[in-house]
Amino acid sequence: MLGFLQGFAYGLFLTCWPWLVVGLLAPPLALPGAEPSRLQAVLRYALILPFVSLLLWLTSLWGGFSPSLWGWLAGLVAIGAALPVERRLRAWWGRRRRARLQARLDAELTRRHEREAREAHEADLRHLDSETPPAGADDLVRALCRAKAALEAKERSDLALQVDRFYSRYRRVLALLEGSFRRDEVTYGRAHGLVSEVGREALGQLEAMATLLEGVAGVDADFVRRRLERREPRLGVEECLALERRLALVEETERDLRRVRARLEAILTLFDDTCVSLARLQAEAPRRLGQDDALEALKRFAERAERYARKDS
Repeated sequence: MLGFLQGFAYGLFLTCWPWLVVGLLAPPLALPGAEPSRLQAVLRYALILPFVSLLLWLTSLWGGFSPSLWGWLAGLVAIGAALPVERRLRAWWGRRRRARLQARLDAELTRRHEREAREAHEADLRHLDSETPPAGADDLVRALCRAKAALEAKERSDLALQVDRFYSRYRRVLALLEGSFRRDEVTYGRAHGLVSEVGREALGQLEAMATLLEGVAGVDADFVRRRLERREPRLGVEECLALERRLALVEETERDLRRVRARLEAILTLFDDTCVSLARLQAEAPRRLGQDDALEALKRFAERAERYARKDS
């Protein structure tokens, strides 16, 4: 055994220097890493492996000077045989590490979206099933289902929740209208038309969110950030600028989404005002007819809706 070890040390020491020359001329041929360099070749074949062969040789001297032929041959082919094995091991470990990192990033992104959704959650929220519209749903509600499905397909539960927030207020306003007026009244028809008009505006904002997300659907922002943080040596100036521009597109889209959410929030507030006015009319109905008050409330609602439309345009 010591003779085999001694012969292996001789063969390993002799093959270090040809491999060093190969590593200096073409590092990818002599090194297993993904980004080989000449410095790594010098460290591996001029320092580390010669030192290992020296230790093996010193250890084998306990059995005397008797190197074996098989050990010599094994030392000569050791580096060439170990390189493919090491490349496969490094590739497997790299894939495993990237998969774990991606899983951790995905889990963190999911937790962040869930946290944002919980923070945006409101009491008495009606959840709209994007695949199955409610029975008797009108065209606006069916369009809301499609908008929510589009946002869920982009894995943005925080934005899909905005559909539920609007749907809850829309149903509440319609219920209060049903309780305040008869369907054959002119006031009811006018109010329902105004609510539908503002609802279509809110639907347009929700669809705009899905359209903005579709524009950056192919951009993996986390991957771009990781590449920019590592600042890999092979990244040129032009590639760095391209990656930074790609990241800027995602950030610009997020700013646009925040502006759209602000406009949608204004519509939700408008619906809240309407709910309060209609509920007040119902509360005062036993004391007076309230027809003039109803018309006045609807007039204020129309003025706010027109002012909001002018502000958006």
